[in-house]
Amino acid sequence: MILFINACVRENSRTKRLADHLLSKMHDRVEEIRLEDCSFPAVDEAFLQKRDQLIAEGEFDAPLFKMARQFAEADRIVIGAPYWDLSFPASLKQYFEQINVLGITFMYTPEGFPEGMCRADKLFYVMTAGGMYVPEEFGFGYVKALAQNFYGIKDVELIKAVGLDIDGADAEKILDECIRKYDPDCDRQ
Repeated sequence: MILFINACVRENSRTKRLADHLLSKMHDRVEEIRLEDCSFPAVDEAFLQKRDQLIAEGEFDAPLFKMARQFAEADRIVIGAPYWDLSFPASLKQYFEQINVLGITFMYTPEGFPEGMCRADKLFYVMTAGGMYVPEEFGFGYVKALAQNFYGIKDVELIKAVGLDIDGADAEKILDECIRKYDPDCDRQ
């Protein structure tokens, strides 16, 4: 199963267009989470106490952990997240707060280092930006560090089209070139 985490909110999202192209090349069932449709609970003290209690009791089937289980069980993951305000949409951060669950998506070694528990062999991070200044550490770098260091997903790939809103830019041409140059090896199992 491919998990598509959709952080695109615009009706004609260019990021979603790139993600849809990628997903069309993959030969597996796709489950989509539209983050704009999610109502995330506040991560406050009450939430943390409840989560910690469920973890301590080994209640990993609790509804609170549904997204974490879905993420951990996915064979591949595609995140579609436009570059906004020097990062990604806040809903994606809220999503990560829900799936970072000790005992489902990661565990700690006896030495205290995180070890991934996710099945996915690859995570694709798809993004677009209107400008050219897109430091990877502000969005993609964060996701890549989580994937590789906490979830155990070593193969993380960035697919991006930038400079779409610069005066004189041909946004359609930039998007089409990105789509044409990307030919994923999606048939691996």
